[in-house]
Amino acid sequence: MKKTKRRLRRSKLVLRRAASTAAFAEATRYLPGGVNSPVRAFGGVGQEPIFIARASGSKIYDIDGNVYIDYVGSWGPMILGHSHPAAVKAVRDAASKGATFGAPTLAETALAKKICDAFPSIERVRLVSSGTEAVMTAIRLARAYTRRDLIIKMAGCYHGHGDSLLVAAGSGAAECAVPSSAGVPSAVANLTVVIPYNDIGAAKKAFRIHKGKIAAVLTEPVAANMGVVPPADGFLRSLRDLCDAERAVLIFDEVITGFRVAFGGAQELYGVKADITCLGKIIGGGLPLAAVGGQSRIMDMLAPAGPVYQAGTLSGNPIATAAANATLDILAGGGCYGKLESRSAMLAEGLKEAAREANVPVVINRVGSLLSCFFTGRPVRNFEDVKSTNIRRFKVFFAEMLKRGIYIAPSAYEAMFVSLAHSKRDIEKTVEAGRAGFNVWRTAFSG
Repeated sequence: MKKTKRRLRRSKLVLRRAASTAAFAEATRYLPGGVNSPVRAFGGVGQEPIFIARASGSKIYDIDGNVYIDYVGSWGPMILGHSHPAAVKAVRDAASKGATFGAPTLAETALAKKICDAFPSIERVRLVSSGTEAVMTAIRLARAYTRRDLIIKMAGCYHGHGDSLLVAAGSGAAECAVPSSAGVPSAVANLTVVIPYNDIGAAKKAFRIHKGKIAAVLTEPVAANMGVVPPADGFLRSLRDLCDAERAVLIFDEVITGFRVAFGGAQELYGVKADITCLGKIIGGGLPLAAVGGQSRIMDMLAPAGPVYQAGTLSGNPIATAAANATLDILAGGGCYGKLESRSAMLAEGLKEAAREANVPVVINRVGSLLSCFFTGRPVRNFEDVKSTNIRRFKVFFAEMLKRGIYIAPSAYEAMFVSLAHSKRDIEKTVEAGRAGFNVWRTAFSG
C-alpha cells in the first residue's frame, strides 16, 4: 500500500481545492455529512466534494475555478446539457407568472399528453415531485389493484428511499428481505422479496414460494443504479409473461431510462410493456418532477377517482412542468437519439481501446447514452458481478480523471450520462484522459 501511495504522489496534476474544502467544512456544521444526498459527499472515492458554481452545455465549473466535462449530468436529468436556452426561457417565463398555485394548470395536461403519446402502455399519468414518490405510489396502486401485499424487487436495483425498498436479500434468493437501513421496520422489509437481476428462474421460484401473495414485480428494465447492467435476452419478456400468468402487476422503474435510452424509454427499446411505469429525472428538465403512469383500469384507482390516496403540494409545479415540456419537445425532434447513440458509442469504444492498450481489465456496459466502467475481468450481469469490481482501483481512476477535467460519478456503482451537449472533441478529450488514467492505474497496481 505504501508503494502505491508513493507512485501516486508522482502525479504533477493538482486541482485547486481550497474553496471547496472550506465550503465543505462549513456545510458539515449545518447539514448531516455536509450534503443533502449521500453520494455527493465523495465518500465512495475517499475525497471531499467539489462545490459547483455554475454549468453550461457539457461543462461544470466549481468554486475553485476548475472546469470539467460533466458525465454526471445531475445524475441523469441533463440530457440536453446544462442551461439549454429553450429550457431556461421556459423556466423564466413560467416563474414570472408565479412559482406555484396548488391548482390545475394547462401545462400539466400538456405534459401528461406527451408522456402518454411516448409510452403506449400509459393511459393516465399522476405527476409527483420525485422518483421515490413515483415508486411508492406505484407499489400502493399495485397492492390495491391485486389485493396482495408482497413485492418482488431485484438485488442492486435502487428505487428510492421508501421503507419497503431499502432492503437486502435474506438467506435465500427468493426469500423475504431484511432492512438495509436503520429505521426500516423488519415487518415492512418482510413485504419485499429480493431476487437477482436477470434471473427469471429466481422470479418463478419466488412466485411458487409465495403463491397468490405477489402483488407486483418491480424492476429497472435496464439496471442503472448499480452501474449499467443490460437485461439478458428475453428477461423482460419473461417477466411480462410471468406477471400475466400469476395475475401480478409489472412495474418498470424508468426514472433513469425514460426518455434516455429512447423517447419511449426501455419499453420502446425492448418491446415490452409494463402495467405501471415510473418516470423522473429527464421529464423534469432539471427541476424536481416525476410521474407514475399506467393503464386506466389501474390508474383510476387513485384519488379522487378511486380509493388509493396520494397527494402533493408541489405536484405538477408550473415551473417544473414548463421545463419538462420544453425538454420533451426538443427530444421529440428528429436526430436527438441518433446523436446520443453516436457520441456514446464513440466514448465506450474509445475507453475500451484505451484500457486494452494499458492492459487494464475493464468491462464497459452501455445501453444508449448510459454506460459504466467496471474494474473487473468478467462479464457484469447482476449485482453479484457488480460487486466483483475493484473499488480501490476505481478510486485511483476517478482521481486521475478528475485531475484531467473529467467529472464522472464519485462511486463505482453509478452510471455515466452522455448528453446532446457533449461534442466530438469532448469525447476525444475524455478518452485521452481515460488513457492517461488507465496508465497511472497500471503503474500504481503493477507488482
